[in-house]
Amino acid sequence: MQKLKEVAVLFLKLGTIAFGGPAAHIAIMHDETVKKRKWLSDQEFLDLVGATNLIPGPNSTEMAIHIGYLRAGWPGLIVGGLCFIVPAMLIVLCLAWAYTRFGTLPEAKWLLYGVKPVVIAVIIQALWNLGQKAIKSPLTAAAALIIIALYFIGINEIVLLFGGGLAVMIIMNLHHLKKQCLSLFLVPIGGVQLFSQVTLTSFSLAKLFLIFLKIGAVLYGSGYVLLAFLRADFVVRLGWLTVQQLLDAVAIGQITPGPLFTTATFIGFILGGLPGAMLATLGIFLPSFIFVAISSPWIPRMRKSTWFSSLLDGVNAASLSLMAAVTWQLGRVSLTDPLTILIALVSFILLARFKINSTWLIIAGALIGLLSFLFR
Repeated sequence: MQKLKEVAVLFLKLGTIAFGGPAAHIAIMHDETVKKRKWLSDQEFLDLVGATNLIPGPNSTEMAIHIGYLRAGWPGLIVGGLCFIVPAMLIVLCLAWAYTRFGTLPEAKWLLYGVKPVVIAVIIQALWNLGQKAIKSPLTAAAALIIIALYFIGINEIVLLFGGGLAVMIIMNLHHLKKQCLSLFLVPIGGVQLFSQVTLTSFSLAKLFLIFLKIGAVLYGSGYVLLAFLRADFVVRLGWLTVQQLLDAVAIGQITPGPLFTTATFIGFILGGLPGAMLATLGIFLPSFIFVAISSPWIPRMRKSTWFSSLLDGVNAASLSLMAAVTWQLGRVSLTDPLTILIALVSFILLARFKINSTWLIIAGALIGLLSFLFR
């Protein structure tokens, strides 16, 4: 029970203060579970990152579920995921209620102004720490650099992730090719056709749930991919939302802590009130719990296999490369003036040199953002 309580307390906190998207969430989880609490080693954490990238769904939520399972068994799997999701869901519910009542989004730019530079510093520190474990050889270093270059010329991130992992696996095991058969991952994407064949016209809670269940079961990639799915289903095909409502829903997911997928909570509330919000949230997150429950017990066994171990090494290097590329893009829009650059530099020094808990830095960043808003 003590370990389960520890899991609940940690992920309730992270679900309340973890801003910045999946890369930032994973960096904060690394700080909390590897550096501060010693629940995992760097290698174990990296393997979880690689494993979450091999399955559909929100990566940071799946990391919370994985960590909960490793720390407190099957109860921890459920509690870790729920405690990470619920605080963000409740915040989004309050904002959705305000949105439907007043028709506008609350002003939150001041909050993100101070928090984003801290988030950049947290991610950079995590990349540095994890990179020393992930880049194990000249091969993984070369793969990481090539993947970053290909990302910036527009190659799909899922292609890069699986392609990088498979390339490293094949090259590292060339001498085994004549002796063994190459094992491939079967990604659970069969649900795409099942749900996409349904013709939906009028609104119903059951249809809302099925659409979000489909999205949670097949979606890989960033929040921009989520936006594409939501637009195709709710704006173009069904006409349940306007483009502006969709953009507002995605904005709410971005300005609130916790997983971006709580955008589903906002959309569900707009369309179907509290029952709609609950069903939309359940639908989009349920597949993650199922995929992690299936895959998590296999990760240690995969590490013992020559083939799968090299696949994980390649996927880990690719994951960090994509994380670094996203950090560069975030930095360009977050570090916009001398004050934000100073916040990022001071945060990095406090993290790297003095081991300050990232939670306090995020709170301090929010306060700086508030003060800059009040005295501008």
